[in-house]
Amino acid sequence: MGQGTRGQLFNLFGALALVAALAGLAAGLPAIDRALPSQRPVSTDQPYPIGGGVTVRPPPGATVDLTGTRPGQDQGMVLFRLGPVKYAIVVQPYDGDLASAAERLRRRITGNPGYQVTGTQLAVAPMGGLEGVQGGYTAPGRGGRYAVFVGHGRTIEVTVSGAELDLGRSLPSIEASTRTLRFTGAER
Repeated sequence: MGQGTRGQLFNLFGALALVAALAGLAAGLPAIDRALPSQRPVSTDQPYPIGGGVTVRPPPGATVDLTGTRPGQDQGMVLFRLGPVKYAIVVQPYDGDLASAAERLRRRITGNPGYQVTGTQLAVAPMGGLEGVQGGYTAPGRGGRYAVFVGHGRTIEVTVSGAELDLGRSLPSIEASTRTLRFTGAER
């Protein structure tokens, strides 16, 4: 009878140790995750791979926000921050034309409460086989710019938003960065 009790006691201690280890992981991993910064500095000397074979050179002083960045083989997205200004680029497979891609992005922007597209949409000079258009939008307490490019079986959507003063200071470096968008992958 003593052997059965010793084995049961050993099993009980083992189970308690396992429960304690799982509880430590359950509490510890989220704490470690919260302690790690979601924004990281990013090099401006080399192209940053977004996904779908598209790269961009980030603007000087930008950080990459890992909570809004999802690289991938056929598509991807990156969220850069320049202080309070957000600079997002989304790459997706696309078989349509530029007008349809621009309308789709404008609908998505105006689908947010209080967001309005402003002014006229302007053509962007072709770069690296990509044709594009750009425009502006407003949101409660914020301004924004958008651009969409189509080429190589992809659509590249660029959105920039921030308070007007911050946006005005950041736009020249963001526009310079956007001009470095390149398709480096194989054609679909």
